[in-house]
Order: sequence, then C-alpha cells, then structure tokens
Amino acid sequence: MSSDRSLVQIAFYAALIAALGLVPKIELGLAGGIPITAQSLGVMLAGMMLGPVRGGLAVALFLFLVALGLPFLAGGRGGIGVFYGATAGYLAGYFVGAIVVGAIMKAMRNMNVVFGAIVSGIIGGIVVVHALGVPVLAYKAGMTLDKAIIVGSLPFIPGDLIKVALATLVAHTIARGLPSAMLSRS
Repeated sequence: MSSDRSLVQIAFYAALIAALGLVPKIELGLAGGIPITAQSLGVMLAGMMLGPVRGGLAVALFLFLVALGLPFLAGGRGGIGVFYGATAGYLAGYFVGAIVVGAIMKAMRNMNVVFGAIVSGIIGGIVVVHALGVPVLAYKAGMTLDKAIIVGSLPFIPGDLIKVALATLVAHTIARGLPSAMLSRS
C-alpha cells in the first residue's frame, strides 16, 4: 500500500474521531465528571479498519491535535491540560485500545469479521480503555478504586456495548462491500 494512501486513511480516522466529538456529550453527574461520548466508537473503528499500527497512529494524531489546543474532545475541550485531568487515563486508553483492537482483528483475520469485531471491540475498546481510565480517575478524583469503577466504568458499559455493535455493523458492511478497506485483515 502506498504511504500516501496510508497517511490519508490515518488522517481520515483521526478526523472521524474528532467529528464524533461534535455529538453532544452526556454528563452523568457522577464524581469525576467523566462524560459519555461517541469518540470511543471512532477509536474502535480506527483499530478495526486500519489495524494496530495505522489505527494507533490515527488516535495518536487525534490526541496530538487535542494537545495542541484544538477543541476536538466532546464538549469542545482541548489543550494540554486535558492530559492532566480525570479523563487522562481514558485518553491514553484510546491510544492503547486502538492498537489492541487492531491487533486482535489482525490475529483473527481468518475468522468471521463479525466475531473478530465483537471480540476486539470489547477487549480493546472497552476493557483496555476502562483499565487505563479508571485508575487515573481514582487518583485524580481522590477516590478508591472501587468507587472509581462504580462511577467511571459500570455506567458506561451499556453505551460502550452499543458502540461495539455499531462498529461491528460498520466493519461487517465494509468487509462485504469493500474488503480492501479492511487493512486490519490484510
């Protein structure tokens, strides 16, 4: 694959994650202030479609632009300060999660795309993101890990499962209609 095409795909998924930040965030009003956003859907799709390296690079580009101050996070947030707040672990989880989603999709490339997307979305898009996000939330908000799980993970699981289903539907549709776009399976 040409490097120009790879760069365009990386930029596209970074832009998709940013665009999903325009979907209004949902504040649950729980301690720590972690909102429900659509951006983790873009993170899952980046890994599912681009594979571990390009998917990780797409998220890294998105996070770099956020660090520069572009208001790409849900609610129009941006700037280096977001990497020092309660959501910092979730942002790191986006990067690692995209890599894990892509690696699982690549490892399961000979299996049914729906099965691979579900497994990779749950492990990389939910478990990894929460595993990195919850401890940072606990530390930054001064709460126990148990409390951080209650406010920073459990309420988000139903929505995250819906995002896995949506990402799976997209991956399945693209795999059927334009299989060459599934770089994670090549």
